[in-house]
Amino acid sequence: MVEYTPFKPYRSVDIDFLRDARKAFTLHEWIDVLLSAMEYDADGFENITQKMEFLTRLLIFVEPRLNVVELAPKGTGKSFVFGNLSKYGWLISGGKVTRAKLFYDKAKQQNGIIKNHDFTAFDEIQTITFQEPAEIQAALKSYLESGKTTIDNNEFSSECGLMLMGNIPLTANRIPINRRYFDSLPQSFQESALLDRFHCFIEGWLLPRINHGIIFKGWTFNVEYFSEILHSLRVQNIYGCLFDELVAHDKDADTRDLKAVKRVAVGYMKLLFPHWTNISDVDKHEFNQYCLQPAIRRRGIIKEQCKLIDDEFKSTMPSIWIK
Repeated sequence: MVEYTPFKPYRSVDIDFLRDARKAFTLHEWIDVLLSAMEYDADGFENITQKMEFLTRLLIFVEPRLNVVELAPKGTGKSFVFGNLSKYGWLISGGKVTRAKLFYDKAKQQNGIIKNHDFTAFDEIQTITFQEPAEIQAALKSYLESGKTTIDNNEFSSECGLMLMGNIPLTANRIPINRRYFDSLPQSFQESALLDRFHCFIEGWLLPRINHGIIFKGWTFNVEYFSEILHSLRVQNIYGCLFDELVAHDKDADTRDLKAVKRVAVGYMKLLFPHWTNISDVDKHEFNQYCLQPAIRRRGIIKEQCKLIDDEFKSTMPSIWIK
């Protein structure tokens, strides 16, 4: 072989074109467009709750250093979404995971998975074995908090988000058998100080089981183009600035809670309302209903579950409101 040109049809995307296109859709039409871009038929979902729960999986694609936990029954499409929609993500499905593989390999002097991707998803988390769990846990705590950690005197930093995905047993009515959701995680992750560094929880039991009829068969975004759109939205800082203009909070609010709510809400803005570029564009009712309140609720689930593990944690969220 003397020459090789990689095939990349979309070297760049025009975010302004996306913003202009979004203006032609109602919110519910746009939600259906996003679902079709994920290769699922909107008619296969029973209600807006299921659609929003499913779309929440995309937050980690568009918002840097967003850390998410999803517990769901088998057959709800977790592996497909995180393994096929974006070349900028990495899916770990079972097996042994080392600190060198994740962060930095001292012997090879090369960075690990987290350095080179937008997100890293741990699928079937119950089947993953962590070599030297204490060292990985310490590195994860530091990284999840600040985006930095030190590995063998080498400072490591990244904007990669982490996703924990696992199965959870349900009753006949499709609600969790155990109200302690994190009991479904492996023992190495059942530590409140580690889990408190996650921002968002996805209630996967609300989702429909994937069947042939729910697979989209019409025209929609090319998956390569959609992948580039999601990747490009990560560096759009205007939405964070809009959040700061829109939202107020208790002066003594916990910093982790505020960071978590902001990241989740900003992720929703990027997905659902990319055309909001000025404060005058924002519909405050839609922002509250589809961005702020879901962010508060999803962070609140993390806090409630940490409280069940360690009674020293507070389960109540601080007051956060629209100015």
